[in-house]
Amino acid sequence: MTVRRSRSVPELVALAREGDHRAVARLITLVENGDELLPEIAAALAPHTGQAQVIGLTGSPGVGKSTTTNELVRQLRKQGHRVGVLAVDPSSPFTGGAILGDRVRMQDHATDPGVYIRSMSSRGHLGGLGAATPQAVRVLEGAGCDVVLVETVGVGQAEVEVASLADTTLVLLAPGMGDAIQAVKAGILEIADVFVVNKADRDGADNTYRDIQGMIGLGERGPGEWRPQVVRAVASKAEGISDIVAAVDKHRAWLVEHGELRRRREKRAAAEVEAITLGALRARMASFREGTTLGELAAAVAAGELSPYAAADRLLATLEIEN
Repeated sequence: MTVRRSRSVPELVALAREGDHRAVARLITLVENGDELLPEIAAALAPHTGQAQVIGLTGSPGVGKSTTTNELVRQLRKQGHRVGVLAVDPSSPFTGGAILGDRVRMQDHATDPGVYIRSMSSRGHLGGLGAATPQAVRVLEGAGCDVVLVETVGVGQAEVEVASLADTTLVLLAPGMGDAIQAVKAGILEIADVFVVNKADRDGADNTYRDIQGMIGLGERGPGEWRPQVVRAVASKAEGISDIVAAVDKHRAWLVEHGELRRRREKRAAAEVEAITLGALRARMASFREGTTLGELAAAVAAGELSPYAAADRLLATLEIEN
């Protein structure tokens, strides 16, 4: 499909807002590919963004993130919400595409016009999210989704980035997987707004629940600060899903009451602007590598004629002149 530069973006955004899934898919594909239309897309979407509730889900592989997401979508649809799902999967080393394909595991909602599900590749990006995920969230917001679920690759030392993207972060745990220790190691205690002990019908679920409650109790928090909720669920049987939604709603009410929702969103916007700016600077740096400026400065540093800091200052001065 050839994108007509002059009017295709407004048309795509209009179609997306009318519920055209192909238009939404096209916009997200342009975002993922870093298309030159990206600034125009962002400008067209801006008036329609900033209202959706963004919920992040993370947890160790095998805890049931996709099953829980599937059931959360069902519950949210019962409440009349229009729901978008971004399932960020590991990347194929051959194609760069998503290799788990969460859409395959969420076919229950495939024919529901009020649900849009997209598997995105992390493309090697640290933090468990793809670099294009924030813009993809904006596409779903602009397309009229009032709740956006972002399911991450997994959880680990570096994979806590979802907390910077979401209004509310759910961390899924399961008995018998050493999740209590994992929570301490990965710093999950700091990012979780709601803990979900999934597969709560298994042996050891009560121990996992107590361990997490105990660790929350050890955390320091001031008066009025949010205390993470701990919820039991068996997503494969659709049990405890309403409790998860209730905990999310309770957290959202707290966010609004304490002005934290606005602060989180402003912080998220600042990080997004910073990332775009750094991306532009990296592109400029790439052009310097191909030219003579950086090479001359590098030669001077290597010869001991210039310190690396002085060289960096000169390079920055060059960037300022060109701007």
